[in-house]
Amino acid sequence: MMAPTFSLSLIAGVIASSLPYSVFANEFEPVTLSTSQTDFGGVGLIQMPSGRMAPEGEFNIGATLNNEYHHYNVSLQVMPWLETTIRYTLVQDLLYSGDESFSGSTKYTDKGIDFKIRLLEESQWLPETSIGVRDFGGTGLFDGEFVAATKRFGNLDVTVGMGWGYLGQSGNITNPFCKASDKFCSRSTETKDSGGSVSFERWFKGPAAIYGGLEYQTPYQPLRLKVEYDSNDYSQDFPVTRGNIDMTQHTPWNFGVLYGLGDWGDIKVSYERGDTLTLGVNLSTNFNSMKAIWRDEPIESYSESTHDSIDEVDWKRVNQQLNGNAGYKESKIYANDDSVTIIAEQNKYRDSDEAHNRASRILANNVPATISTYRIVETNQSMPVSETLIDAKQYKKVANNEYFDADIADASQTDEVTYSPVDNELKSNNLERWDYSISPTLSQSIGSAENFYLYAIGINTAGSVWLTDKVQASGSVYFNLVDNYDKFNYITPPDGTSVPRVRTMFRAYVHENPVRMNSLQLTWFEEYGSGFYSQVYAGYLESMFGGIGSEVMYRPLNSNWAFGVDATYIKQRTPGDWFGFYEQDQQDGGEYGRDYTVVSSGMTGFATAYYAPQWTFLKNTLLKVGVGQFLAGDKGTRVDFSKQFDSGVIAGAYASFTDLSAEEFGEGSYTKGFYISIPFDIMTVKPSKNRANFNWQPLTRDGGQMLNKEHELYDLTDERSPWFTRKGL
Repeated sequence: MMAPTFSLSLIAGVIASSLPYSVFANEFEPVTLSTSQTDFGGVGLIQMPSGRMAPEGEFNIGATLNNEYHHYNVSLQVMPWLETTIRYTLVQDLLYSGDESFSGSTKYTDKGIDFKIRLLEESQWLPETSIGVRDFGGTGLFDGEFVAATKRFGNLDVTVGMGWGYLGQSGNITNPFCKASDKFCSRSTETKDSGGSVSFERWFKGPAAIYGGLEYQTPYQPLRLKVEYDSNDYSQDFPVTRGNIDMTQHTPWNFGVLYGLGDWGDIKVSYERGDTLTLGVNLSTNFNSMKAIWRDEPIESYSESTHDSIDEVDWKRVNQQLNGNAGYKESKIYANDDSVTIIAEQNKYRDSDEAHNRASRILANNVPATISTYRIVETNQSMPVSETLIDAKQYKKVANNEYFDADIADASQTDEVTYSPVDNELKSNNLERWDYSISPTLSQSIGSAENFYLYAIGINTAGSVWLTDKVQASGSVYFNLVDNYDKFNYITPPDGTSVPRVRTMFRAYVHENPVRMNSLQLTWFEEYGSGFYSQVYAGYLESMFGGIGSEVMYRPLNSNWAFGVDATYIKQRTPGDWFGFYEQDQQDGGEYGRDYTVVSSGMTGFATAYYAPQWTFLKNTLLKVGVGQFLAGDKGTRVDFSKQFDSGVIAGAYASFTDLSAEEFGEGSYTKGFYISIPFDIMTVKPSKNRANFNWQPLTRDGGQMLNKEHELYDLTDERSPWFTRKGL
């Protein structure tokens, strides 16, 4: 290992002699070695993963290109101990399929998911040690397992690891598990062509190999150098076994240079296998450290009211201030000689303390000193969700900063909603029965056979009106602007006609129907007290389905769990008709190829448990598990796990496991997807409770699909135990 170390130092010295002194280490700004990504995504060297973890919340998008592979990956450090990577690889020498009418010139696309778990944190004597699996749900192109240890010496990271599968193909050491059991001595070469299934039976079996390497931070901060000993000999790569491409490894040593563009990215180049040049780029941010920079109007200064009676208050002005300065829209204000009550929906501040402070300041400045209690009843879709009582006398001490570290929480207490307007006079009603919105939309699918990236960009216009205090009529019309869904030519497989086409007909619903009514429905919302809520809905519920159904939820106040049940009678809508439904299941294939089935009449519904673990190693996470029947009639479980970072960004993944076999489901084996939810207020200069949601599925198939309801009671009752509106740290 001495020769590579000498080479790194020599190269760094040559480069250093020709660059400005200001970017070099000095006593005030020493250079620092940070983590970097491999060609496959995930922290490591060049091809090989290391034992190192990135800072929690680091989000990295990367691409590496060479003659054989184009890797596109997204990595997220979910926990301090857990790294996850999603990767798409386009194999340049292979086509997706031999049927040109189906996939054309689309390159063979491999979808992979990796994870790495830290076993030991680095200490004075021990290296940071991790175990990981690469491509654990793929087709076997890159699947492998590893254990790696990394130790830092100043600005030099030293890694030693052992790999199996793709990471141990050179077999330069005997598999240690083989000595314990013969079943570990060989690794099955059988893989599931449909992909998506986890081949646990292959893990840590077959050839094993030792690998290692160095990453060195030069005295010039943007420049890092890497060298590694590769444990794969490339003899079993798909281009070799399926395409007769020569990928002979002339040397196991790979060399790389990385140039930092700042905290937000790197560009890199590496020389691999003795004959392959690889170029790459990585862009990164950190979901924990992202901060909102607002240009918000300041909270009103405190000036005690001079009014002697509630009848002297300009309640219309108070209501306007509550809306503009405190974010309470459509508010009703009730008052008596002792208390003032605001019943309203908060639409501006994720931090409830900020909203309560601003509302209390407005009331303190306007209502008589005889008022002892301010009450704020938070609502959503007309349903009371929580009630906060604020002691007016104590709040005035907070407003005057009469003691150290005064805070609105000292004067407020949130509890179940018990307020009733009986014996209270309605002073102001700012309720608007009409509402509308216009928003851009992006639908996307990545990794399809017909085209690597399928998309539809459009404008969604929505409106609603309250017919009564509890019944709302709502609807939306979608205008498709541009898409490439015409390339999606999926047809029903010969042996898969029994699975109704509930999602794979999206081309017909989008590309061939550029202006369509997405939804038109009536919804009745009800709150029963003590945490029980319900909604009943009927009409055209989403772009592909209509029906009638109901959802009931129990959600205790300030609890880390909730439980809900929903059931919906559904009918599948016809693509070319705003108001039509299919009348029979069996359909003539026509331009869609073979005959297929739809859902002319059916049921879907789930019993769903929500749980936010309180364990330190799973902090700020939410687990949702639903059991029931999906749109296509298949029965099973939907599991959804998400993590919220300090900025409020939520990243999650979900998977549906049903009674459909992998063969019935088709490519992908089961439905899975990933999403990121970003608060508007860290992307704009104004505070907001709204979010931008990005969702993508590796592949769209008909099994494990759920109804896209307009409202979810868990979302509507968020104030009871904040998740989407959790206070940023």
